[in-house]
Amino acid sequence: MAGRGGETVRPVRRPQVRLPELREYGGGGLEPEGDYDGLEFAGVDCAGQSARGARFMDCALRRCALDETVLGRARIIDSVLSGVRGVGTDLSQASLRDVEVVDARLGGTQLHGAVLERVVVRGGKIDFANLRRARLRDVAFEGCVLVEADFGGAELERVSFEDCTLARVDFTAARMKDVDLRGAAGLDIARGIDCLGGAVISTAQLLELAPAFAAQVGVRVD
Repeated sequence: MAGRGGETVRPVRRPQVRLPELREYGGGGLEPEGDYDGLEFAGVDCAGQSARGARFMDCALRRCALDETVLGRARIIDSVLSGVRGVGTDLSQASLRDVEVVDARLGGTQLHGAVLERVVVRGGKIDFANLRRARLRDVAFEGCVLVEADFGGAELERVSFEDCTLARVDFTAARMKDVDLRGAAGLDIARGIDCLGGAVISTAQLLELAPAFAAQVGVRVD
């Protein structure tokens, strides 16, 4: 992919999730520091439960309710989250590596200080995600809607937004490298437009953002 001045934007390294034959989760409630390996959580209501510091390896969470579920400092590895929904899910300081998130419907998700590596977020809608000081490396957002996502102070490296709608996104103090915004279907930056160094946008996006760039440097367009 060509970037500014003919430079190359390094592509996102995508997860290669190959789940083994899974065992059905037996219920009983999630546990802090729990160890979940090779399990399928299908339609499980995890609302209000705590799995702080737990490890999920080779797991599938399908159509699970995650309202106020505490997953802070959890490690989610080689797993799929499909059709999950919830408000106020706590994933602060969690680690997601080689994970696919498909058709999620989440609101107010806490991901501050989290580490996302080789993650695909495909479809669905995520409102008011708190990604402050999170680290995203090799993360692809595809065909999803992000409303008022807060990337304040976050580190983004090899992150792409393809056919996504970003509404009132906050990039304040974010640090970027090889971030590709050209494929975004909608790009509305509420704050942090001065922190796009290291990102690539299209000519059409530049024209749309021109008033915001002008305001940032104190130029009045009349």
